[in-house]
Amino acid sequence: MTRTVRFHELGGPDVLRIEDVEVGAPGPGELLVRVDAIGLNRAEALFRSGNYIESVKEFPARLGTEAAGVVEAVGARVSGFAAGQPVGVIPAFSMNDHGVYAERAIVPAHAVLHRPEGLDAVTGAAVWMPYLTAYGALVEVGGMRAGDTVVLTAASSSVGLAAIRTARRVGATPLATTRSPAKKDALLAAGAAEVIVTDEEDVAARVLELTAGRGAEFVFDAVAGPGVRDLARAVAPGGTLFLYGALSGEPTPYPGFDLGMPALNMRTNTVTRETTADPERLRRAAQFVTSGLSGGAFAPVVDRVFGLDEIVAAHRYLEAGSQIGKIVVTVDH
Repeated sequence: MTRTVRFHELGGPDVLRIEDVEVGAPGPGELLVRVDAIGLNRAEALFRSGNYIESVKEFPARLGTEAAGVVEAVGARVSGFAAGQPVGVIPAFSMNDHGVYAERAIVPAHAVLHRPEGLDAVTGAAVWMPYLTAYGALVEVGGMRAGDTVVLTAASSSVGLAAIRTARRVGATPLATTRSPAKKDALLAAGAAEVIVTDEEDVAARVLELTAGRGAEFVFDAVAGPGVRDLARAVAPGGTLFLYGALSGEPTPYPGFDLGMPALNMRTNTVTRETTADPERLRRAAQFVTSGLSGGAFAPVVDRVFGLDEIVAAHRYLEAGSQIGKIVVTVDH
């Protein structure tokens, strides 16, 4: 039996329970991983509360798609992995099928990467989802390159911080936005060229000022909702407004007609459907991230660490939204 976080109904953090569950052996194409640290993501809070892009199919339900640990057993038709190897689990499956909020978890082998040297379990649980998300959308799909400008909302999130460094690595200029002036110095230290405090400044006007009226080639937005009207005004002709999250929880309009039908591209992007589901994209993304880590251009940013027994408190902290970087939950064995 292994201690596993499950929930039997939709709701807030208090619905989470730690229960003893039989794990079993990995099947064909699967690995059994001893989980040492778990990276928390906003998607898990949305899934738990019934507000995610995918609904819970049955209860009790599991959570978690990102973790660091060690391979304990290898299923049939799996190559490239052996017991004892340190690995990272990446978002590449449905939480209706697997979950890593546990002492041990069975996961598909295609959702596992070897842990880069220099990363312990905590930092190993904080690196893959943010950088794969930023790289997959902005570089693979968007084609971001040197000289481009990218506006980043929710810039103090783990994905936002990874996007700042990803932009810097390809020679683009990252403009960070935040609601709180208290986060401005941290975002500048992380590499943002400028920080726009949305409660105090007009985002579009400031972006146009910083780009000599051109606008940004990319806006990378985690919020969505009615605010996309203002963000669209900051997009350069032919540029792209990426929506990779929906933190606002409100309907999201297409603002092109309101703005007089500019050459505006607006699309959604999810790491699980466009990056980790494509073996070649994932191979390139993993190499991009690994080389960035080894060269010092990239680094995991961990805001706070909780223990598995504190999973409810960890989810409350996640929902409060005050963190800068990743929230990680460690698992004692």
